[in-house]
Amino acid sequence: MAFIEVEEGVRLFYEEKGQGRPIIFLHGVWMSSRFFRRQVPYFSEKYRTILLDLRSHGQSNHVHYGNTVSAYAKDLNAFIGKLGLQDVILVGWSMGAFVVWDYLKQFGEGNIHSTVIVDELASDFKWPDFKIGAFDIDTLIVFMTEIQTNRSPFLQSFLASMFKNELSVADASWMLGEVTKMPESIASAILFDQSIVDYREFLPKINVPTLLCFGRLEKVIPVAAGEHLHKNIPNSELVIFEDSCHCPFIEESDLFNETVDGFIQKGV
Repeated sequence: MAFIEVEEGVRLFYEEKGQGRPIIFLHGVWMSSRFFRRQVPYFSEKYRTILLDLRSHGQSNHVHYGNTVSAYAKDLNAFIGKLGLQDVILVGWSMGAFVVWDYLKQFGEGNIHSTVIVDELASDFKWPDFKIGAFDIDTLIVFMTEIQTNRSPFLQSFLASMFKNELSVADASWMLGEVTKMPESIASAILFDQSIVDYREFLPKINVPTLLCFGRLEKVIPVAAGEHLHKNIPNSELVIFEDSCHCPFIEESDLFNETVDGFIQKGV
């Protein structure tokens, strides 16, 4: 467990285990690297496995500026540079997918071996020409208001919606603890930004091998989102996890780990 300063006053928490090609797991909005604990034992046998808390999330320090996907991608670039990582595999879940795409957009693919995208749309917003988006403006307003005035009950319900099956009391408790670590002001700021970024025009420019992992149950993200990505990202492969919703790496962790590893090994 360690911290690294990627910008003056911005310290990111990370954990790493294992040796070999680096694989970095990037979490969703409000979440943290703790959600990827089931990946560490498996991947650390073959890879330098890194769990990273994005700016203001998890155990990284709370910073009341730069809470945008673009800034998080810059942080990721600085993190990779400071650790001297080469030929990196990026795994982006939910908002973490946006961070992956923004990194590729800003810094190119030269140091990236492959990417894994987990249950995310090209844009979360339901634009007039993108009907499969997750949020319309009315939903976004409700979410912003709930974060400011009713956060814990709202997030308890939101967390439950991410899984096919009911969470245990223990899991619901630690997850709620993770997603309420940051102040409401930061939670609102990054929710708004990550809800309106749009990577549709960028997708065809992605050339690195890309694995798309989607849960069959559509409480949060529709399977059509994965089909849209697969159609628009040239070198991509789509896998549907039949017993998962938004978190196949938790809900079907063994199958997820084996699927991602198999994908990586094909490109070695």
